[in-house]
Amino acid sequence: MHIVILGCGRTGSTLARLLVQQGHSVAIIDKNRDAFRRYLGPSFRGTMIVGLGIDQDVLKRAGIEKADAFLALAGGDNTNLTAAQIVKTWFSVPRILSRVHDPLRADAYREMGINTFCTTDLVVGMLMDFIQDRPWERKTIEYLSQPVRPEVEF
Repeated sequence: MHIVILGCGRTGSTLARLLVQQGHSVAIIDKNRDAFRRYLGPSFRGTMIVGLGIDQDVLKRAGIEKADAFLALAGGDNTNLTAAQIVKTWFSVPRILSRVHDPLRADAYREMGINTFCTTDLVVGMLMDFIQDRPWERKTIEYLSQPVRPEVEF
Protein backbone atom coordinates (compact mmCIF):
# COMPACT_ATOMS: atom_id res chain seq x y z
CA MET A 1 0.00 0.00 0.00
CA HIS A 2 1.03 3.62 -0.54
CA ILE A 3 0.02 5.87 2.34
CA VAL A 4 0.33 9.65 2.44
CA ILE A 5 0.51 11.22 5.90
CA LEU A 6 0.10 14.92 6.57
CA GLY A 7 1.96 15.97 9.71
CA CYS A 8 5.34 14.78 10.93
CA GLY A 9 4.76 15.24 14.64
CA ARG A 10 4.81 12.47 17.18
CA THR A 11 1.71 10.70 15.85
CA GLY A 12 2.44 11.02 12.14
CA SER A 13 6.10 10.07 12.46
CA THR A 14 5.40 7.07 14.70
CA LEU A 15 2.77 5.79 12.29
CA ALA A 16 5.06 6.42 9.30
CA ARG A 17 7.91 4.43 10.86
CA LEU A 18 5.58 1.52 11.73
CA LEU A 19 4.09 1.42 8.24
CA VAL A 20 7.53 1.46 6.59
CA GLN A 21 8.67 -1.36 8.91
CA GLN A 22 5.66 -3.37 7.71
CA GLY A 23 6.76 -2.88 4.11
CA HIS A 24 4.37 -0.13 3.03
CA SER A 25 5.30 2.81 0.85
CA VAL A 26 4.92 6.01 2.89
CA ALA A 27 5.16 9.68 2.01
CA ILE A 28 4.96 12.16 4.85
CA ILE A 29 4.30 15.88 4.40
CA ASP A 30 5.19 18.65 6.83
CA LYS A 31 5.73 22.37 6.44
CA ASN A 32 8.69 22.24 8.84
CA ARG A 33 11.81 20.53 7.46
CA ASP A 34 13.21 20.13 10.99
CA ALA A 35 10.31 17.83 11.92
CA PHE A 36 11.73 15.11 9.67
CA ARG A 37 15.14 15.27 11.37
CA ARG A 38 13.65 15.47 14.85
CA TYR A 39 11.03 12.71 14.57
CA LEU A 40 12.11 10.41 11.72
CA GLY A 41 15.90 10.55 11.64
CA PRO A 42 18.23 9.62 8.80
CA SER A 43 17.26 5.95 8.63
CA PHE A 44 13.63 6.59 7.56
CA ARG A 45 13.04 4.87 4.21
CA GLY A 46 9.88 6.73 3.22
CA THR A 47 9.51 9.93 1.23
CA MET A 48 9.64 13.25 3.09
CA ILE A 49 7.97 16.24 1.43
CA VAL A 50 8.36 19.79 2.73
CA GLY A 51 5.22 21.79 1.99
CA LEU A 52 1.61 22.47 2.83
CA GLY A 53 -0.76 19.52 2.79
CA ILE A 54 -3.50 21.66 1.26
CA ASP A 55 -1.38 22.35 -1.84
CA GLN A 56 -2.33 20.00 -4.69
CA ASP A 57 1.20 20.09 -6.14
CA VAL A 58 2.65 19.04 -2.77
CA LEU A 59 0.09 16.23 -2.54
CA LYS A 60 1.01 15.08 -6.06
CA ARG A 61 4.73 15.05 -5.16
CA ALA A 62 3.78 12.77 -2.24
CA GLY A 63 2.09 10.38 -4.66
CA ILE A 64 -1.51 11.13 -3.72
CA GLU A 65 -2.71 10.00 -7.15
CA LYS A 66 -1.58 6.44 -6.41
CA ALA A 67 -2.31 6.49 -2.67
CA ASP A 68 -4.38 3.83 -0.99
CA ALA A 69 -4.86 6.00 2.10
CA PHE A 70 -4.46 9.61 3.23
CA LEU A 71 -4.18 10.47 6.92
CA ALA A 72 -4.38 14.11 8.00
CA LEU A 73 -2.51 14.25 11.32
CA ALA A 74 -1.18 17.82 11.40
CA GLY A 75 -1.60 19.89 14.54
CA GLY A 76 -4.49 22.04 13.36
CA ASP A 77 -8.08 21.02 12.76
CA ASN A 78 -8.51 23.48 9.89
CA THR A 79 -5.47 22.15 8.03
CA ASN A 80 -6.49 18.53 8.53
CA LEU A 81 -10.09 19.03 7.47
CA THR A 82 -9.21 21.19 4.47
CA ALA A 83 -6.60 18.69 3.29
CA ALA A 84 -9.08 15.83 3.69
CA GLN A 85 -11.68 17.74 1.66
CA ILE A 86 -9.15 18.46 -1.10
CA VAL A 87 -8.03 14.83 -1.26
CA LYS A 88 -11.65 13.62 -1.26
CA THR A 89 -12.76 16.10 -3.94
CA TRP A 90 -9.79 16.03 -6.33
CA PHE A 91 -8.18 12.61 -5.92
CA SER A 92 -9.73 9.15 -5.78
CA VAL A 93 -8.07 7.95 -2.59
CA PRO A 94 -10.16 5.11 -1.13
CA ARG A 95 -9.34 5.77 2.55
CA ILE A 96 -9.19 9.26 4.02
CA LEU A 97 -9.09 10.03 7.73
CA SER A 98 -8.69 13.36 9.51
CA ARG A 99 -7.71 13.85 13.13
CA VAL A 100 -9.79 16.57 14.78
CA HIS A 101 -9.52 17.96 18.30
CA ASP A 102 -12.87 19.81 18.37
CA PRO A 103 -15.74 17.32 18.92
CA LEU A 104 -18.41 19.55 17.37
CA ARG A 105 -16.32 20.15 14.28
CA ALA A 106 -15.60 16.42 13.99
CA ASP A 107 -19.34 15.69 13.99
CA ALA A 108 -20.04 18.35 11.37
CA TYR A 109 -17.38 17.03 9.00
CA ARG A 110 -18.47 13.43 9.55
CA GLU A 111 -21.95 14.48 8.41
CA MET A 112 -20.32 15.97 5.29
CA GLY A 113 -18.72 12.62 4.49
CA ILE A 114 -15.21 13.24 5.84
CA ASN A 115 -13.99 10.40 8.06
CA THR A 116 -12.77 11.92 11.31
CA PHE A 117 -11.58 10.74 14.66
CA CYS A 118 -11.72 13.11 17.56
CA THR A 119 -8.85 12.80 20.00
CA THR A 120 -10.86 14.69 22.62
CA ASP A 121 -13.66 12.09 22.53
CA LEU A 122 -11.16 9.25 22.65
CA VAL A 123 -9.25 10.60 25.66
CA VAL A 124 -12.40 11.64 27.55
CA GLY A 125 -13.83 8.13 27.12
CA MET A 126 -10.64 6.56 28.42
CA LEU A 127 -10.48 8.97 31.36
CA MET A 128 -14.10 8.25 32.27
CA ASP A 129 -13.31 4.52 32.31
CA PHE A 130 -10.26 5.14 34.48
CA ILE A 131 -12.19 7.28 36.97
CA GLN A 132 -15.02 4.74 37.17
CA ASP A 133 -12.57 1.84 37.44
CA ARG A 134 -13.68 0.21 34.20
CA PRO A 135 -11.17 -1.62 31.99
CA TRP A 136 -10.29 0.08 28.70
CA GLU A 137 -10.41 -3.14 26.69
CA ARG A 138 -9.69 -1.39 23.38
CA LYS A 139 -13.03 0.41 23.19
CA THR A 140 -11.83 2.96 20.65
CA ILE A 141 -14.87 2.46 18.43
CA GLU A 142 -17.22 2.96 21.38
CA TYR A 143 -15.42 6.11 22.46
CA LEU A 144 -15.68 7.60 19.00
CA SER A 145 -19.20 6.47 18.15
CA GLN A 146 -20.77 7.71 21.40
CA PRO A 147 -18.93 10.95 22.07
CA VAL A 148 -19.41 12.96 25.22
CA ARG A 149 -20.74 16.42 24.37
CA PRO A 150 -20.94 19.48 26.58
CA GLU A 151 -24.39 20.89 27.16
CA VAL A 152 -23.01 24.37 26.58
CA GLU A 153 -22.47 25.67 23.05
CA PHE A 154 -19.17 27.43 22.45
